[in-house]
Amino acid sequence: MKAIVKNILLSLSVTAVVGFTAKAQNKEAGATEKDFYRIVTLPIPEGVELEVGGLALLPNGDMAASTRRGDVYIIENPYMLNGTTPYYRKFATGMHELLGLAYKDGALYAVQRGELTKLVDKNGDGKADVYETVFAWPLTGNYHEYSYGPVVMPNGNFMVNANVGFDGFEWWRGKSHVPWRAWTMEITPDGKMMPFATGLRSPAGQGLIDGKYFYSENQGDWVGSGHMMQLNKGDFAGHPAGLNWAARPESPVKARTQDIYSRVDPRFNQGKIEDDDPNRPYKTFFEVAKEVPGMKLPTVWLPHSILGTSTSSMIQIPNDDRFGPFAGQVIIGDQGQSRLNRVYLEQVKGEYQGAAFTFREGFESGVLRLAWGNDGSLFVGQTNRGWGSKGQKDFGLERVVWSKRTPFEMKAVKAMPDGFEIEFTKPVNKKAAADPDAYAITGFIYKYHPVYGSNTVREQQHVVNAAIVSADGTKVRLVVDGLREKYVHEITLDDKIVSADSAAKVLHSVAYYTLNNIPEGAKLNVPKRTPKMGMAGHDHMNMGKPTTTPAKASTAKTPAGTGLKKNQTTKPASWTTIDQTITLGTKPGLKYDKSELTVKAGSKIKLTFSNNDDMPHNFVVVPDGQAVAVGELAMKLGLSSVKLSHIPNTPKVLYNTTLVGPGGSQTIYFEAPSKPGKYTYVCTVPGHFYVMQGTLIVN
Repeated sequence: MKAIVKNILLSLSVTAVVGFTAKAQNKEAGATEKDFYRIVTLPIPEGVELEVGGLALLPNGDMAASTRRGDVYIIENPYMLNGTTPYYRKFATGMHELLGLAYKDGALYAVQRGELTKLVDKNGDGKADVYETVFAWPLTGNYHEYSYGPVVMPNGNFMVNANVGFDGFEWWRGKSHVPWRAWTMEITPDGKMMPFATGLRSPAGQGLIDGKYFYSENQGDWVGSGHMMQLNKGDFAGHPAGLNWAARPESPVKARTQDIYSRVDPRFNQGKIEDDDPNRPYKTFFEVAKEVPGMKLPTVWLPHSILGTSTSSMIQIPNDDRFGPFAGQVIIGDQGQSRLNRVYLEQVKGEYQGAAFTFREGFESGVLRLAWGNDGSLFVGQTNRGWGSKGQKDFGLERVVWSKRTPFEMKAVKAMPDGFEIEFTKPVNKKAAADPDAYAITGFIYKYHPVYGSNTVREQQHVVNAAIVSADGTKVRLVVDGLREKYVHEITLDDKIVSADSAAKVLHSVAYYTLNNIPEGAKLNVPKRTPKMGMAGHDHMNMGKPTTTPAKASTAKTPAGTGLKKNQTTKPASWTTIDQTITLGTKPGLKYDKSELTVKAGSKIKLTFSNNDDMPHNFVVVPDGQAVAVGELAMKLGLSSVKLSHIPNTPKVLYNTTLVGPGGSQTIYFEAPSKPGKYTYVCTVPGHFYVMQGTLIVN
């Protein structure tokens, strides 16, 4: 009898464990970002326009925030302890667009458009009564002359970055009309300025990583995609505008303007500049850098539209376990897509390089500034006025808090002499992870030219010859054919790669590794192989991504069955007349210059879309209410996105232009919908489509 009871109890115990394990597996299998990293929104009092331009942690745990409107607030109780609300105290006011803030030795230091300002509360009343100019630099009044910083260096000096300006006939071309636009300036506490480096375009983020100075760059002219770069004194970061001042005696930069223009045609006085000739010769960033003294390569590229559109602040994760399993890595923001990415860095042959991953999306406005709280949570300051963002609020302040649950992620990707090694946060299912066809690797790079941004070029799919799993299941070494130095490598994991404990899929299954140098060392002796036909790994460009077939997006016929293409750029031979001619332009701040267009049902329309902005846009007509859905499909196009003008292949696209660069235009012909009502026209560039919309009224 005792034996029977014992067996019953054992059976119940096993059943309970199995049931618990199944629930745990289900819980992990369906987990999303918010299950591991929670976003906590700080309430902001009515009347406080907290367009965050800078954040700084104070010694007592309070958080200081500067705003684009020129104010500084001290936020008491920012952690909202015991359910209480934070208190906002205005510390300073009346300054000019504060896009950075730092605390040092009992004072706050703010970067205005034209100066580094020291703010001191001398009488202890909680308000600054000293506004001291530490150092001032020239301004022309150009709208784009933003200034960022400061970063406090280990030697106590401050690093400040200055944007290029845009004006004149070629208004999309970045210019440096006054010293030290497009430069990093090192400023001592007593006000001495030493030019540090140049080649910057729109350097909205900067930070210290391992005690070294890094900055982040935004896509634009001469910048194929956003990236982060480690800068040393005398470096040239690639944009030629700042070289105007490189010959001055105080400049440490050896590169000169002619070093660039003699190698890459700047294409002056041509009006419209676009990358519209597939036969035009081009060079890459690294090819020019081989020949130009002090020209520095990006540390890590952040592929445009995939990992963001407007790279912003970076911050190193502390070397403790309060923010999860990624201690020592880097969090980097994106203003346009309201998101955080994660970067793993390593040094190979004395240079930094590494891998970038998606980390956390879903912030309420554009992510601009980051700061650690004294509890190990990450404060995220946000704004979108004039810049637009996926998050629809004008501004916001939120915290990211680790839930104490470890996500199943690629913790790191490391370069090896013959491929890569992926380290996971948890052991993998060894059988699945040992299949080379479970991995896809595509190498690519960008053009270096005066055009805004770049398509990906020189794409090459690499064969994975072996996937060797470590004994503890936490690492997989990939032996890969034909890897190229200086190229970015997209590394995609198939859904079959799951954790050993709960069969959870990798939360973010794509990494982008910038391989500036291949390390020395022994290579593994494995036979070469051919990927199995029909395996997921055979389709390297689409593996692990939502399936779309975008290549025909601009040539498909319209739903009306008229024989016209969606992107009909020539007048149809059957048209004897044009019923209506429309011109449409753009305005700064992600806006069309007309919020409404009215046409007659079934009428023949000629529309010319002219882009007067300093970034590319398109014009896409979709059914009412479908703009965001189509835009989100465009965000899933991956590396092909720019080549396809960010237009997905979906019947929801009725008519469209292709991507039109700054100063460019395109004319299309279409027949208005036969059904009266409201339709939407939208720019489907990632991040733009949330705000850049208009209404097409069909009568």
